[in-house]
Amino acid sequence: MKKALKVIGIVLGVVVVGVLGAMAYVKLALPDVGEAPTLKVNATPARVARGEYLANHVTVCMDCHSTRDYTLFSAPLTAGTLGKGGEMFNQQMGFPGMFTSKNITPFGIGNWTDGEIYRAITTGVSRDGHAFFPVMPYPYYGKMNDEDVQSIIAYLRTIKPIESKPAESKADFPFNFILNTIPKKAEPMAMPDTANELATGQYLVMIAGCVECHTQVDQGRIIPEKSFAGGREFAMPGGTLYTANITPDKETGIGNWTKEAFIARFKTYGADYKAHKVGPNDFQTIMPWTMYGGMTEKDLGAMYTYLMSIKPISNKVADKFKPRLAMR
Repeated sequence: MKKALKVIGIVLGVVVVGVLGAMAYVKLALPDVGEAPTLKVNATPARVARGEYLANHVTVCMDCHSTRDYTLFSAPLTAGTLGKGGEMFNQQMGFPGMFTSKNITPFGIGNWTDGEIYRAITTGVSRDGHAFFPVMPYPYYGKMNDEDVQSIIAYLRTIKPIESKPAESKADFPFNFILNTIPKKAEPMAMPDTANELATGQYLVMIAGCVECHTQVDQGRIIPEKSFAGGREFAMPGGTLYTANITPDKETGIGNWTKEAFIARFKTYGADYKAHKVGPNDFQTIMPWTMYGGMTEKDLGAMYTYLMSIKPISNKVADKFKPRLAMR
């Protein structure tokens, strides 16, 4: 009996040491994406313009790094907050911790090198080496062509500095360990030929991270076989939002939409759109329509062409928004 207990003790000791070693490796050695590259972006007017377009209308960096007004439909950006950070994503919204968007104006990242900004955008690793939570969709930004990343960096250097110091993010256990395993080295896609509508659409859908919100998740990670089929839940102040099926399924997706209808849906929220007020139990969405409404019709058409090429998946999203009854 004593011998058996001794063996059990040794085995348990080995297991504990192994677990502690693995935890130490994940916490101390990861993320491992390499040093920030030596990079100096030549901020030409063309690059700044391209970066402004991407950051505000395609990759929508400014969506999370500004203040959104949730008293208005689609929560457009509040004037004077562009890039200041401070948007919070916490446990009440279904996140495994409290994550706060950073100040990406020159006040917040003005002393970062271009290479450090490049690494942050494309791998999700901050200047000091810690991992960002992927509410910032860096797994998709890591596919972005280097020229587009440099254009965004050029643009960020030009926006108005805003004095703001958002709170530090903090992941709950065990996600504070898991988080370090998510960042990966960038794998930039080739810039598609503008004449190739399908390839252009695939590229834009990728860097916009559409699949992330329009796919159900399991333990915070999207379920690949349900890509673009909608139904992901997002807790909102007035209820729960269920994202739409954007596969070409004719019954439950957008298979019956024409290209013209798809483009018009976005352009409804263009520069002339005036967002209406929403009450506590009114339909509200996190979809930044007023930002995507600034995309060109050509780019929107290319995205439609790509979405029509993917596998149709039958998934009826019964309630796109289920309001929470107001207290009386």
